[in-house]
Amino acid sequence: MKPLILLKYVTGKMIISIEEIKRLAEEIYPFQVNLRRHLHQHPELSNMEFETTKFIKEQLKKSGIDIKPLKMRTGTVGLINHRMKNAVAIRSDIDALPITEAVKLPFRSGTVGVMHACGHDVHMATVLGAAVILNRFRKQLPGCIKFIFQPAEESPPGGAEMMIKEGVLSKPEVKMIFSLHTDPTLPVGRITLRDGASMASVTDFDITVIGVGGHGAVPHRAVDAIAVAAEIVESVQKIISRDISPMNPAVITLGTINGGTARNIIADRVVLSGTARTLDAEVRKLIPRLIKRTLDGICRARGAKYEFSILAGYPVLENNPAANKILGESYAALFGKKYVGETPQTMGGEDYSFYLQKVPGAMFRLGVRNDKIHANKPWHSPEFIADERSIYYGTALLIHAVLSYWDG
Repeated sequence: MKPLILLKYVTGKMIISIEEIKRLAEEIYPFQVNLRRHLHQHPELSNMEFETTKFIKEQLKKSGIDIKPLKMRTGTVGLINHRMKNAVAIRSDIDALPITEAVKLPFRSGTVGVMHACGHDVHMATVLGAAVILNRFRKQLPGCIKFIFQPAEESPPGGAEMMIKEGVLSKPEVKMIFSLHTDPTLPVGRITLRDGASMASVTDFDITVIGVGGHGAVPHRAVDAIAVAAEIVESVQKIISRDISPMNPAVITLGTINGGTARNIIADRVVLSGTARTLDAEVRKLIPRLIKRTLDGICRARGAKYEFSILAGYPVLENNPAANKILGESYAALFGKKYVGETPQTMGGEDYSFYLQKVPGAMFRLGVRNDKIHANKPWHSPEFIADERSIYYGTALLIHAVLSYWDG
C-alpha cells in the first residue's frame, strides 16, 4: 500500500479525512478477505487456539506491530505506541465452536466438528486490518492502541478475565475499549448500538440430586432421585414466574438431565446442568439463592440430599453511552446516520462484559446478512454464513472511532 498522510494536527486537534479512511479500508479489504478465509478454514476450539494465535502474531509482526508478552497459552495483544501514557483498545475473540459446517464453501472448515459459526473469523480479520492501517500512522497518534485477541469467549469462564489478569488494560492504562459482533439479522452495511444493558449475565450451574437406590418394585424403601429431580425441574421455573419481577427479564434453562441405570432400579443420583440469564445485576445475585432455597425445600421434603455448584458466569454487558456516541457519530460520518440502528436486548451472554466493568467501552453489532448468498442463518448454526463485505464497514468504523477518541 502507498504511504499516505491520513491525519495532521491543527490547533491541537486531529483532522480526519473521511475519504481517506474509506479508501484505505477499501484498499486493504482483499487482504482481509484472505485472512478471514484462512481463519475460517482453520478453526480452533476455546483455549486450543494455538495456530490461530500464531497466525495473528505473524500478521502483527509483518506489519511492525509490537506484541505484549503473555503467560497465557493462547491469545495475544498487539501494541502501537506502547510507551505512551494512555491507551484505547479494540478487542476481538478468536475461538470457534464444536459444530460441523454444513455449507460447502470453497473455504469451509478443514477441521471436522469445528466451525467459526459466530463470526469470530470476521472479527479477527476486521481488527487485524484496522491494526495494519492505524500502525502506518503511529508517529502521528497521541497515544497507545491495544489490539486484544482474546481466546475462549465461547466457553465459560471465558478468556476475558484471564486477559485482564495478564494486565492487558494497564501499562499503559486503557481509557476506552471497543469491540464488535456480527449480526446475521442485520443487513450488511448497517450497525446497531445500545446504551446500557445489551446482553444478559450468564450463570452456569450443576445440580446433583442424591437419593437412595433400590428396587423399582419397592420404592418406599428408597429415595427416588429421578422423582426428586423432576420436581426440581418444574419448581425452578416458578422462580422466574413468581419470584422475579416481570419487569426484569430473566430465564432459567435446565439443558441436561442424567440419571438411572435400568428400568427397574430406582436411581440414587441424578445430575442436572443449567444456565440462568438476566439483564439485571441484582437479579443475577438473587437467582442462585432462590435455586438453593428451592433445592433445600424439595430435598428436605423427599428425604434427599443435593449438591449445587456455580461453574462460571459473565456479568451483564453494559455499554457506555460516551463510547456508543463515538461509534454512532463515526459511522454516521462515514456512511450515513440512517444506517445506525438500536441493538435489541438479548439473553445471550458475552465475556466482553468483564472489560466493561473495568473500562468505559461499547460493543457494536455489525450487519452480515445478505439473503442473496443465504447469509441469514443464526449464530451457532451449521449453515451460518457472513457477508464478507461487512469487514470493510467494520474496519472503517474502528479506524474512525479510535481516531475520534483521540480527537475528543
